[in-house]
Amino acid sequence: MQVSEPTKPGAGTAIDRSIPSALSDLFQEVILDHYRRPRNKGAPDESTHSIVMNNPLCGDVIELFLGVSGDRIEEVRFEGRGCSISQASASMMTERLKGAKLGDARALSAKFTRLLHGEAGLERDEELGDLRALSGVSRFPVRIKCALLGFNCLDELIGDSAAGGDVGVDRRGGARP
Repeated sequence: MQVSEPTKPGAGTAIDRSIPSALSDLFQEVILDHYRRPRNKGAPDESTHSIVMNNPLCGDVIELFLGVSGDRIEEVRFEGRGCSISQASASMMTERLKGAKLGDARALSAKFTRLLHGEAGLERDEELGDLRALSGVSRFPVRIKCALLGFNCLDELIGDSAAGGDVGVDRRGGARP
């Protein structure tokens, strides 16, 4: 006899978070490729903004560097250490952000967060690019923080700029006034 949990009235069907085997293998290859050969890794010669954040639970550290001109991210690089998920995610993120408008960067961050929290269909959303390979992280809640660390840096740097304020934190890491 199989027992199932009762559902709340009005609650939809459960999200099937399983990933077909062939797709899962491809996703693992993409993640390992970005981990072994990270894109845009290393401090730039110049940047307009930077921030360092860490995940104290697992030791991941990301320093994100942005070169912002007007409302566009002209340059984006990162430094960091940690697990393959955090480092691959930061690498994938930088590829999507180079040349992006700040509003588009905020939208990407929100969409990626929804992907990691299991929103159905986003694993096929081409706007996410290689970030889709991290959709399986939604099955491991403790790893979501690893995958979001680079985006948390981004959100800190550009989160308030929509209100007309300056973008984030200056190169020296000091909080904006």
